[in-house]
Amino acid sequence: MQKVCWPYFDPDFENLRERIYGPTCRVSIDNESMEDCTVIKVDSVNKQGLLLEVVQVLTDMNLSISKSYISSDGGWFMDVFHVKDEHGNKIGDQRVIDYIQQAIDTTKETLSSSSPSSPKAKAKVYTNSTLLLSEHYNEHTAIEMTGTDRPGLFSEISATLADLHCNIVEAHAWSHNTRLACVAYISDQRTNTPIEDRSRLATIADHLTMVLRAKSTSGSPRATVPNQQEVKASDLQGGEGMTTNVERRLHQLMLSVRDFDEPASESSSPIVMPMGLGPDRNGQNLRISIEEWNEKGYSVVNIKCKDRRRLMFDTVCTLTDMQYVIFHASAFARGGYAYQEYFIRHVDGCALSTEGEKDRVMKCLEAAIERRVCEGFKLELCANNRIGLLSDITRVLRENGLAVVRADVETQGEKAVNAFYLKDTSGNEVDMEFVERIKREMGPINLAVQTETKRHGLAEKPNTPFSSLGGFLKSQIE
Repeated sequence: MQKVCWPYFDPDFENLRERIYGPTCRVSIDNESMEDCTVIKVDSVNKQGLLLEVVQVLTDMNLSISKSYISSDGGWFMDVFHVKDEHGNKIGDQRVIDYIQQAIDTTKETLSSSSPSSPKAKAKVYTNSTLLLSEHYNEHTAIEMTGTDRPGLFSEISATLADLHCNIVEAHAWSHNTRLACVAYISDQRTNTPIEDRSRLATIADHLTMVLRAKSTSGSPRATVPNQQEVKASDLQGGEGMTTNVERRLHQLMLSVRDFDEPASESSSPIVMPMGLGPDRNGQNLRISIEEWNEKGYSVVNIKCKDRRRLMFDTVCTLTDMQYVIFHASAFARGGYAYQEYFIRHVDGCALSTEGEKDRVMKCLEAAIERRVCEGFKLELCANNRIGLLSDITRVLRENGLAVVRADVETQGEKAVNAFYLKDTSGNEVDMEFVERIKREMGPINLAVQTETKRHGLAEKPNTPFSSLGGFLKSQIE
């Protein structure tokens, strides 16, 4: 019998890379190679979800990713990002550079050692090159809501929480394809402490569910109070950053209510269109296709759409939460458009095998790209915080025919900083002369208005008492 000889492998070979490069990932930040951007290179032992965590770190700091090359074959993660700050320049603040290196390194360790019972850490967030330190939400109670959207729903949610003696410390809401997802952090109105009474929490959830269920035509509206273990499990080992975790959770909640399905039309027959070649909704000029690379066993996802901030986070987040592994990728922006290519397999190692699976991935990516793009205008408001402020402001907006399609509400010390994306419920574009009148009537209140869609001349004036809205807002705030 012939003796078979096998080559000898050192048992420590598997750990060779970590012994050479150290237990943490290597982050290189280069400000010299490129004239118009900063180059960030990341080398690390690969872990599922690491790419998303790195992208989270960059986007959470308001950095734009203009180009990226990704490879994670063979258990080793290598990535190159070309990034710019919010003003379109290189990263010039050394504190920001140091934080990027520290945050990505911490991210790798978090993926390796995080557990549902581990306490949440503090999150450091840079804004306009200023270092802010904010506590995580152990001192507040989280509420998650999903359901069918309708004009005035966010106002009804705010009013319900105020009636239940809850203070809204922070809230984020998205609506898309008639679906709504909202994450709110609340505290007891009297003591400003977390609400821990399970009976009271159940009452709050029941009341909110009734509000969400009213006039609902599809889905299963619900309001839940997730505990820490549930939040951790649903985040799929999400990052520790405050805003980024909320955004990822909103993506997951919207996915759970199938906002990728077109809303049914009662007045007309449905229009059937090829997937990935839909109409130019929200000015995206969106094109998505999926091809097979059978020789390597990959499915290749190609995306073309209007470029914007956080676009790569939205697409990588969706693929990761749908349980797909990104092995290779490239992304770049040119002429106002973004081009992304992902080589993926399912976590079970298989490529996309059926047309139904491909259609679902394309629909979900399309929805993820569209969720952030809002028609109408953005209203930013900063005022002294008080109990019931959010309820009063959203009620005035609702009574004047304005629907909140997206909201970001935060409390910063004694100030309430609110951003509302609004549209007219009658379907008309909002007269920008009216918007300017609001700004004049608000007086000393800090109010900013930003148009979110291109306008060709002034639209027809809506048939609502808009001239009094500025006064209403001012009186409610004061």
